[in-house]
Amino acid sequence: MFVYSIPMRNRFRGITVREGVLVEGPRGWGEFCAFLDYSDVECVPWLACATEAAEHGWPAPVRDRVPVNCTVPVVSPERAHEIVTASGCATAKVKVADPGAALADDVERVAAVRDALGPSGAVRVDANAAWDVDTAVRAIRELDRAAGGLEYVEQPCPSIEELAAVRRRVDVRIAADESIRRAEDPLRVAVAGAADLAVIKVAPLGGVRRALEVAEAAGLPCVVSSAVETSVGMAAGLALAGALPELDFACGLGTLSLLDGDVVDDSLRPVDGWLPVPAQPPVPVRREEFAADPATTRRWEERVARVLAESGTRPHWL
Repeated sequence: MFVYSIPMRNRFRGITVREGVLVEGPRGWGEFCAFLDYSDVECVPWLACATEAAEHGWPAPVRDRVPVNCTVPVVSPERAHEIVTASGCATAKVKVADPGAALADDVERVAAVRDALGPSGAVRVDANAAWDVDTAVRAIRELDRAAGGLEYVEQPCPSIEELAAVRRRVDVRIAADESIRRAEDPLRVAVAGAADLAVIKVAPLGGVRRALEVAEAAGLPCVVSSAVETSVGMAAGLALAGALPELDFACGLGTLSLLDGDVVDDSLRPVDGWLPVPAQPPVPVRREEFAADPATTRRWEERVARVLAESGTRPHWL
């Protein structure tokens, strides 16, 4: 078990350093990097995802590459334009509704992204459940105008009921993310009436096999998105995207650009908006370069022990 710590290029989800644990098993490496606001109980599927990669491997893919979007954090319009232009992607996901930020700033950022993509690119935004219904409706309409048409809005409000209310009042697709991955039972959450798309993330859902079950249960077109992992964890997301029966939208798996480094030599970064589907996780040969300090290592080791106690399992990689 190895604990890493990698600086981020910009503040993202309130953090400036990405931390996590890498584990090695008979099938390769897995990654456990649940955000610190997740409880030990919520972390159980994240650790199960790492164990699946390390000990069991993944289902056979039905495609050998997947389209991806670039991710634009809460930055200036000028920086947003640079990120999109450098990415080579035809789709961009823009973070909006950051605490304390003004809608006018989000509008300017989205307009800059549209300018960088050109008229044929797709712009999607992610509000991370920050709005109430009325605020969401007003913001979506303004952002839709700034984008010259949004592809979709991801999780504008916290609850399923609020998503459904927003969906009835706007002409933009609504995507459910937190409503699925943070549900008590993701297999049973009824999102079909509240959203047009399901955003699925392999780690919070417990691995590729479990995420495939959730995708089928959702009964909606799916977008596979990352949890800002290193290439080790990103490989699991690509395995999920590669195994989905249908994949009609670009995936949110181009997030390594958010990290100032990676634990592998050949990072899983998009080329012309595409990423390959790997057969197994890459080997983290640059572990020592991004080794966490002793206090951080101890904190993560204690966290893993607590999560294992919650799960009642003892994986072979221990």
